[in-house]
Amino acid sequence: MENTESRRAPYAPLQPHGPSPLEKTGLPPRLKELAFDVVVIGGGIAGVCAAVSSARHGARTALVQDRPVLGGNASSEIRVCVAGAWSRAGGKKVEERETGIVEELLLENRFDNPQDSYHVWDHLLYDFAVREKNLDLFMNTQAVDAVMDGERIAAAVCWQASTETRLILGAAQFIDCSGDGLLAAAAGAPYRTGREAASEFDESYAPPVADGWQMGASLLLSTRDLGRPTPYRAPSFAVKVDKALLKRRGLGPLAEGFWWVELGSDADIIADQEENRHKLMGYVHGLWDYIKNSGEFPQAANLALDWVGSVPGKRESRRFIGDYILSQKDLVERRHFEDTVAFGGWSLDEHCPGGLLSPDLPPSFFHQHFDRAYEIPFRCLRARTISNLLFAGRNISQTHIALSSTRVIGTCASMGQAAGTAAALCAARGVGPRELGERHLGELQEALLLNDAYLPRRPASGAGDLARRARLRASSTRSGGAENLVDGVPRDEDEVCHHWESDGLPATLTLDWDQPTPVGELVLKLDTNLHRKLWKVMKAKRVGNQDPPDPVPPELVKSLAVEGLVDGEWVPLAAAVGIRRRLVRLSFEARAVRSVRIQLLETYGHPHAKLFEVRCYERAPDFSARGAER
Repeated sequence: MENTESRRAPYAPLQPHGPSPLEKTGLPPRLKELAFDVVVIGGGIAGVCAAVSSARHGARTALVQDRPVLGGNASSEIRVCVAGAWSRAGGKKVEERETGIVEELLLENRFDNPQDSYHVWDHLLYDFAVREKNLDLFMNTQAVDAVMDGERIAAAVCWQASTETRLILGAAQFIDCSGDGLLAAAAGAPYRTGREAASEFDESYAPPVADGWQMGASLLLSTRDLGRPTPYRAPSFAVKVDKALLKRRGLGPLAEGFWWVELGSDADIIADQEENRHKLMGYVHGLWDYIKNSGEFPQAANLALDWVGSVPGKRESRRFIGDYILSQKDLVERRHFEDTVAFGGWSLDEHCPGGLLSPDLPPSFFHQHFDRAYEIPFRCLRARTISNLLFAGRNISQTHIALSSTRVIGTCASMGQAAGTAAALCAARGVGPRELGERHLGELQEALLLNDAYLPRRPASGAGDLARRARLRASSTRSGGAENLVDGVPRDEDEVCHHWESDGLPATLTLDWDQPTPVGELVLKLDTNLHRKLWKVMKAKRVGNQDPPDPVPPELVKSLAVEGLVDGEWVPLAAAVGIRRRLVRLSFEARAVRSVRIQLLETYGHPHAKLFEVRCYERAPDFSARGAER
């Protein structure tokens, strides 16, 4: 007899009884209202540096990122290099690469991502953020509105697409590092778009008449050599590319993308974004079709597309108006600002209006290179009309011409660390950014300098630094002198030496005091070769992984030991092995010592060791909320 039960469809109900209790209608109530000290909008490199700096200064911090990965233009989605102030006229070797938090990131990438994978870099950035104990990360989340309380932002209204959750994030201070600045615009902060007239700020590189042109967004590509002829068929949306379009644009190496595959706007570049994205995808494939199928590039026969971007990398949109508008003359005349908090040095790299739609113009004018770093004042990072709002990145208060330099990622990172530090201090002191700049500017700058940010022509004050009272002795000297380590300038600046370099290893630096002195913390600034461009790791130009990866800087000290002279005997105080960053802070039980001896034991390959700064404290300055309570 046939068993009909076994033929029933799997999991089908034996007898329907109306709607299943599992059936639902409508949207579940997903609303979260959370309170923070600081909310950072935008998870590019500027936003990551801002959020990490804020969290490290004791502020409960939220980082809101509208993409599934951190890094913004430097992420695997877009793949722009982490360039910064290293660009120099005439190839001069001036030590002005960014240090601080962004250097931590790039050094970790050298240690943990020697294979130069952008996707591993994404996860390295993610780890860098989530391991901060005071930092909450909200991915796939966009700030879409601001709840206002008079002239201050009370909360950011956010939408997390992945969880269909509405988030109301309240905070004492907000930092908009999103580039486009949707939160700031929603809050009513005034901004500019387009190019200023030359006469407004006396800018020689600006046009005679103001207009709406903004530098465009680009799509990149990368290729792989398959070792055999590889055909290519363009998709339906490809745009035909020929010699006429490329007459001012060199193709160069075919292994990496072409930064000039770019479209700008003379109107609302944000509103034009999706239309431009579609066109850019067409131009990328049209260009590759021309390279592969025109017969003019036999060297491309074995190359295949390995990756093509789908998210354009933006250069310009809103520039919010702060208490000062940075302009061309501030950069080219290297003006000194008493409230300097960040720096840059990339060339005035203004991309042409229209991008690919202006084939008769060069893709970028490269108006002027700098042989020294320029300064960015705190007034450019704070909103003019919103009392608790800061900016970092390309949306700070500046002209279009100034933006052509400051927009690069390393410079944005420098601003991010400054804004995050400032926001945490504001939250701790119960003041706004303007009052912080007027009443606590020195405290802000000292906090940045202690944490290895660089402020040109602004040495550290040395307040509380016991090393300033000591006599310094070196076991050997190859260059510089031990006295340079306490002059407040933690790098060679303007071709003036501020370091001590040993002659061989191991080497010893000794600090002597006339009386027993309580020491419980040591701060060192090591050598990571600031002439070197660490961002090279992010350049997508490897073909078949044939190029060797860039090594960890061999000049970096790998291990050291610290001893103190207590009651006539040398006793161990601290040690560090496997060092992975320039800034080393060693804390230990405070002891009354007559001397401290720092033994530099080995580097990552260099035969000598170099130091740029040494500080000693009973307890280092605490700029956090906890420090404010003392």
